[in-house]
Formats: sequence, C-alpha cells, structure tokens
Amino acid sequence: MLAASLLFATMAVCVKYAAAGFTASELVFYRGLLGMVFMAFWARSQRTSLRTRHGAMHAWRSAVGVLSLGTWFYAIAFLPLATAMTLNYMSSVWIAAFLVGGSLIAWNPRSGAPLPGRQGALAMTVLAGFAGVVLMLRPTIAQDQAFAGLIGLLSGLLSAFAYLQVMALGKLGEPEVRTVFYFALGSAVAGAAGMAATGVSAWEWRHAAWLLPMALLASVGQWCMTRAFNQGATLLVANLQYSGIVFGALYGLLLFGDDLPFAGWAGMALIVASGIAATVLRAKAAPDAPAEEH
Repeated sequence: MLAASLLFATMAVCVKYAAAGFTASELVFYRGLLGMVFMAFWARSQRTSLRTRHGAMHAWRSAVGVLSLGTWFYAIAFLPLATAMTLNYMSSVWIAAFLVGGSLIAWNPRSGAPLPGRQGALAMTVLAGFAGVVLMLRPTIAQDQAFAGLIGLLSGLLSAFAYLQVMALGKLGEPEVRTVFYFALGSAVAGAAGMAATGVSAWEWRHAAWLLPMALLASVGQWCMTRAFNQGATLLVANLQYSGIVFGALYGLLLFGDDLPFAGWAGMALIVASGIAATVLRAKAAPDAPAEEH
C-alpha cells in the first residue's frame, strides 16, 4: 500500500503536467489504453488468463471507477495537488456517512429499540471529516476553483463505491491483474466516448511525454493497491493509504510551489484523522467490512 500510495501521487504529478495539453477524457483514454497493454503483458508473463465469468461485475466496477478517475483527473488539473489528493481520499468518510445514514433510516424510534451501537462515534468522524473539507477549501480554493473542489469531493464519493466492487471481485477469486486489466479497458472505452463528444486536443510532445509514465504508474499502483487490499490486513492497509496525501503534499510544495495556509494543513490533518477513526470504528463493528479505495 505504501508503494501504491507513492505511485498514485507520482502519477498525479504526471497528470498535472499532461493536463495542460489534454482534457480529462483524453487522459482517461490514454491511461486506459496504455494500461491495457501493460496488464496484458503482465498477465501473459504470469500465465494468467484474462477470461472472466464475472463480466457484469467488472463492467459495474469499471463504470464507477472511470467516473471516479475522470473527476479526480479534473480536480488535479485545476486544484493544488495536495487539495485534490486529500479530497479523493475522503472515501472512508463517505462510507462512514453511508453507514450512519443507513442505520438512521432503518432505526424506528417508536419501537423503543436503541440506536445501533457506535453510530454516534461514526457520525462524529463524518462531521469532523467534512469540517476538514471546509477548512481545506475556504483558504486554498479561489472562486474560479469552487467547481473543481466539488468535482474533487465527487471523486472521493465515487471511489468509495468503486472499492466495494474491488473487494467483491477479490472475494470471488479474481486475480489482481485481471481486475486491473478490465478497469483499464473500461477507462479506454469511456475516455474514447468522451473524446468523441468533446473533440481531440492538438498533439504536443511536451505534454504528451507525460502520458506513458502516467499510465505505467497508474497501472502498477492499481495492481499494488488491489493486491494490498486482497491479501493484507484490511485495517492496516486502509490506514497506510493516507500516506498518499503526504506524498502529494510534498510534490505540491517541491514541484508546483503550492502554498497552503495553516488552515489548509489543519483541514488535511482533520480529514486524515477522521478517515482513520472511521476505518477503526467500522473494523470493530464488523471486522470483515470493507474499508476504502483510492
């Protein structure tokens, strides 16, 4: 997971440079197309078949994952790197919000039954997480970046849904390389559809040179992340993924001169703390419950 977090943060750097010459749809397409090639060679080297009996599940995972990827790429292009990374890592807080909301909907106070355990603590982590979002966005996002901030929040929400599918595929015994391959296939198809609708940008090598490393880093990072969640201790892995925010913040400072005020750093820390707390609380309530996906 540490390797995956570093690879994703480095990929985000490539996306930020490439986004100066390509749209989000084009980046998703090239990431998917090149990723398919990498994963096909990887599967061949491991003698793993790409045939699957779970095509519908792969299609649903790809659809949600592609939307998450596209919104995240858009956020990276228009926001400070640390801000875009942190908003995408809100998936744990979103899952906690779903659990709290579902419990409240199912709870009937007239029956005299008590509110399900740990819901109050989970609700506090959700509120803390969104308080962190407010701290991050107010001092760091200009008025013309407000829409990109909302898109960044959406990327974290979609990541939560996508990870549920990754966990389900892992429990069915799907190899990591196969799961990543079909996600890349879905990315290429969705990206091509977006390009057909919005057009194709002029090819400039100073921007296009970042496409190959972007796709390679994304594919290997996705494989590392999928393997970590499928074979590692879920609680530890879910918390280690927040190291990606640290890597992203360092890249933002060193490469892009992102100057986050104290409130922005405080908001980032609050989001990380609330995400870890939500993961721990969920693990205690249901040890086999899924955590989150980048």
